[in-house]
Order: sequence, then C-alpha cells, then structure tokens
Amino acid sequence: MTVHDPDLAQQRTTQVFPQDTLATFAANYPEMPHTLAHRLQLDERLTLDALASLAAHLPDASIEYNRGDLPVGVDGKPGSNGLTIEETIRNIATSDSWAVLKNIEQVPAYRALLLDLLEELRPAIEATTGPMLTPQAFVFISSPDAVTPYHYDPEHNILLQLTGTKTMTQFPAGNPRFAPDTCHENYHRGGARELPWSDDLLTGGTPFTIHPGEAVYVPVMAPHFVRNGPASSISLSITWRSGWSYAEAEARCFNAALRRIGLSPRAPGRWPAANRAKSTGWRIIRRLTRA
Repeated sequence: MTVHDPDLAQQRTTQVFPQDTLATFAANYPEMPHTLAHRLQLDERLTLDALASLAAHLPDASIEYNRGDLPVGVDGKPGSNGLTIEETIRNIATSDSWAVLKNIEQVPAYRALLLDLLEELRPAIEATTGPMLTPQAFVFISSPDAVTPYHYDPEHNILLQLTGTKTMTQFPAGNPRFAPDTCHENYHRGGARELPWSDDLLTGGTPFTIHPGEAVYVPVMAPHFVRNGPASSISLSITWRSGWSYAEAEARCFNAALRRIGLSPRAPGRWPAANRAKSTGWRIIRRLTRA
C-alpha cells in the first residue's frame, strides 16, 4: 500500500517529545507508569479515511475490532459488532465499537513514523534496558465511551492520544493479585491476553486520563483497562521489546513447564532481575522439543 505523505520530511525534523518529557521518561523507565507530552499531529496517515484504507490492506491477523459496550472484565475475546472493519472505522462516532490495527509498521509510511518516534527515545531506552528490539506500532480507534477490557501486553508501550480523550487504569506489574502467575504462563504459551476481573481489584488501580498532545507509558505486562471519553478517539501505541522482556517471557514459559510436573515455581523477577537461568532453561527445552 502506498500512502501519500507530503509532510513526512518535515515531520522527521520536528521533535515530537519535548526535552522535559524525555527527562521524565528517562527517570521513570522501565517500571514506573507516567504521563508524557507529545507534539504529534493528526497527519494524513492517521485520519479516519487513511486508517480505513490501511485496514483494508492489512492481513486479517493484524485487525481486531469488537463491540464497545463491554464490561471491564470479559471471558475470552469480546463479541463482534456485525460490521466490516472499514465500516467500523469510518463510522466510529456511531458504531459503538473499538478497533485496533496491529503492526502498522508493515506499511513503509507507518514504519517511518514509528522509527522516527522511537529514535527520540532510544538514548534513554538503551541506557537502561539495552538494545531496542522488535519495534511495533498499533492504532486504536474507539467510539464514545467504548471500553477496552482488562488485559496486559508483553511490550514496553507508550500510548499517544491524537483525538478525543481516554482514561487508562493501570495496575502494578508483576503483582499476582492483579494477574496470577498461571495467567502469565498461559499467555506466554499462546493463551489470551484478557485477564480475570473482579470489582475489588479497582482500588489497586491508578487512572491516567490523556487528551490530544498527551501520552501514557505502560510497563511490560502491567494489567490495564481503557475507557474512552465522550467523543470518538484515535490513539497511536508505539512499542518495543528488550532483552529483559524476552527473558521474563521465557522464564514464564519455563515455569509453566515446571508447573506441569507438579512444582510451584517462583515468579520471575521484575526489572532489573535478569531471569537468565530460567530463560536459558526454556531455550534448552524448546531446542530439545524441536529436535
């Protein structure tokens, strides 16, 4: 897909994250959620028409869209809204839905956008967690008051708000009260990212409300849910992995193997724990299984 973007060269010379925001990010990365400022404008690549066209060209695995009138907790994947992805996006103000376009970096114009943004963050990231791995980008398009249910994600993540408002309520990463160890293990072995919810968890959450020009950082595997504001919304999520995040995932897989033989393994450590022994153990198991 070719996306016409006459302003791309100019955007590459404009710093999106102000210097004080970069300092805030460096002080809090990788474990503390926090809000950030950004100057990313709703350029041609991120309008509803452009995103609907993008969705039509992405593979099915890169598209997810559902009803927006959902509870915070769902059992399995949310239900369909009965529309096509293009209908959902073009009519997002009235379709009562939320949609996510995954791995938009598959398209060159969007990959350029992602890499330009991450380049500004690279010094702070690599000074702390080492090389920035597997850059990815996701666009979320949400109807008024739509809910993205309680879940977690394996990447370091910054969600930039472009239109509308939304409130993300985050919960402490690595705390089994909010995401039991068995949920982590199942997810890293191919299970769903949606988490079990009960209303008594809410007291442990921290809400972050973001408007256009604001963003929120989400630590690796920090449980969260999102409630859209009274207007439709477009948000851009830029993500990356680190050697630590991959080792934590591999350690979870190793723990799942131990649990299957009747053991009760200790959870992997959060940053800066390296989790090298369990990570190496899982790599050995995986090689032996393949052999």
